[in-house]
Amino acid sequence: MCFSATANFAGSAVLGTIGVATIAEVKHRRAFMFAAMPLLFAIHQFIEGFVWLGLDGILPAYVAHDAGAAFVLYAQGLLPFLLPLSVYLIEPTKRKQQRMLWFVLLGGGLMLYLLWGLTAYPLEVSAHGHSIVYFNRATTTTTVAVLYVIATCGALLLSGFRYLIALGIANIIGLVVVMSVMRYAFTSIWCAYAAVISVLIYFHFRRRHYMAPVIYPSAT
Repeated sequence: MCFSATANFAGSAVLGTIGVATIAEVKHRRAFMFAAMPLLFAIHQFIEGFVWLGLDGILPAYVAHDAGAAFVLYAQGLLPFLLPLSVYLIEPTKRKQQRMLWFVLLGGGLMLYLLWGLTAYPLEVSAHGHSIVYFNRATTTTTVAVLYVIATCGALLLSGFRYLIALGIANIIGLVVVMSVMRYAFTSIWCAYAAVISVLIYFHFRRRHYMAPVIYPSAT
């Protein structure tokens, strides 16, 4: 989906449909944030379509930068916190929530740093081949990348739900492949990959639809 505006918009439409279907499967309000992830990825891919339109000269050049800033704001600034938080919320026991809390705290600290970096330093948006390169001197570093992976994939891998663990494994595989083949366009390509495999979230909720509901403590 990161290869052209058409691919982004088409992918966004498909993911949006899946996202709506996923939310319809939600049985408890604590699961809503996690169920909303495919829909958020759909909006995210839609935004990147406008980055392409700006880079291709179809729309003014400032559109590429502004849409790129919105794309990176979610990908780098918000997602490392929202994803572990959403996993924390759907875990049914205090023990599992305590295990997730460390990833939430890491993601929250990383979010604050990334938001600072995105406002303190300029964002460079350019096209390289059939991919988009987003570069910010504070956020595009190896240290940030490692902490990002720990915060997002770690929460999934240690979840108590099978499909979430599968999602975490798939993300790790995608990260390794992207870093090895097209590291220069990591943000764009990995987000597109993560958006595609987010369909596993739908299957998680669809499967839960036919199972006994998760019982959450009444205090929450």
